[in-house]
Amino acid sequence: MLISTDVGSGPVVVLLHAFPLDRRMWLPQIEALADMYRVIAPDLPGFGDSPLLTNASIDAFADQVAEHLDDKDIDEPVTLGGLSMGGYVALAFARKYPERLAGLVLADTKAEADDATARANRDKMMATATSVGAGAIMEAMLPKLLGTTTQQERPEVVAAVRKLGSAQRAETIVAALKALRDRPDATPYLKDIAVPTLVLVGQEDTITPLANAEKLKRGITQARLASIPEAGHLANAENPTVFNDLLMTFLTGVG
Repeated sequence: MLISTDVGSGPVVVLLHAFPLDRRMWLPQIEALADMYRVIAPDLPGFGDSPLLTNASIDAFADQVAEHLDDKDIDEPVTLGGLSMGGYVALAFARKYPERLAGLVLADTKAEADDATARANRDKMMATATSVGAGAIMEAMLPKLLGTTTQQERPEVVAAVRKLGSAQRAETIVAALKALRDRPDATPYLKDIAVPTLVLVGQEDTITPLANAEKLKRGITQARLASIPEAGHLANAENPTVFNDLLMTFLTGVG
């Protein structure tokens, strides 16, 4: 059972957070959208206030999102947005529950599975989380999660991201890393996505850079791509003004 922020009324927009954060990363978007949309931002299993899931996987996370919508008696198609890990879950949801989608937002994410190097890095991070804790993982990831502009000019964003990541439980970090490491390649299923899709990427994102976003755009028939200046991997928090403008314009088109 997922715990979520659920505010506003109107067409439903569901926002799925990045690793290793929780639903609070979406506060700038929740505040911007709640006057016109019903915004649901869940903590994925184990993160924030949601309980840990046995045998966690990206597909299982997608199932949990579908069950969460059922619990809220939401039958109409929703616009589903995900950033990074949230994007992986959104792609799994699109594959498993296409009839439940009105639109899709994929931010700073990719379709490809981990390669051997990435899988080995996940294993190292699992060992670190087990021995030292989530704070060490957050400190190691911060320089990659945030763009150069944010690191140099927005100390309040750096502090907020550090606080969110360090607050997660070590067992959650390990379970999520396994899920990320073992997720399937979503590329073969991109052609089956039949809803309007917005692909967003921070111009300073080095984890899933523009090349990954371009592959998503090429693979999804109804996709459009936009890049966000002065933002890295957490583009929604680093440049919320541009991110929100692009998101609102897209949502207006989805209807």
